[in-house]
Amino acid sequence: MNISHRLVIITAIFITCLITANIIAVKVISLGPFILPAAIFVFPLSYIFGDVLTEVYGYRLARRVIWLGFICNLVFVFFAWVGQVLPPAPFWEAQEAYKSILGFAPRLLAASFCGYLAGEFVNSFILAKMKILTKGRWLWSRTIGSTVVGQGLDTSIFITLAFIGTPSFVPVMILHHWLAKTVIEAVLTPATYAIVNWLKQKEGIDTYDYETRYNPFMISG
Repeated sequence: MNISHRLVIITAIFITCLITANIIAVKVISLGPFILPAAIFVFPLSYIFGDVLTEVYGYRLARRVIWLGFICNLVFVFFAWVGQVLPPAPFWEAQEAYKSILGFAPRLLAASFCGYLAGEFVNSFILAKMKILTKGRWLWSRTIGSTVVGQGLDTSIFITLAFIGTPSFVPVMILHHWLAKTVIEAVLTPATYAIVNWLKQKEGIDTYDYETRYNPFMISG
């Protein structure tokens, strides 16, 4: 498949949302009775663009982009860590602020990466399979259905691995995060429809993964 500039743009937005979510997730916000990370409004966008990638270009290409997002996130985290360990200038007084925002704890980092990979691949797999079962109809059922499972898995893995055994672990957090992400996906369904329809028309493709092998660790096939 030839790589179009539209695919590059979608991939760039997907990865930007992912890295942005990891940065701003350190801030906890309060919305009425809900305690949520500030990234709650950004991270679902990565799932939306993940849906777009799978729906238009297919699981095989989405798989590559998911791994690319993982690698880009690793690069960012590594250099953020390098910036942290480098000795600060004598007049620079923001070292502790830098550490509190960009000093990722190994446990949180591992939880984030595990949740991301599991959630994104399950989301893409379900959407691709549902597209075949529904013969391309009812896009809303695929985007929302795959998100319910993918976001649920992502949230459960992240919160459990990151906080279990600590005073911060409150099981209801999983429900709050999952509901918020799913609602955002549902609300943005019209935007997903518009992007998907526009891309299909411009790219002249509508991929069905009939012959695809769904092993997430394969680069091709």
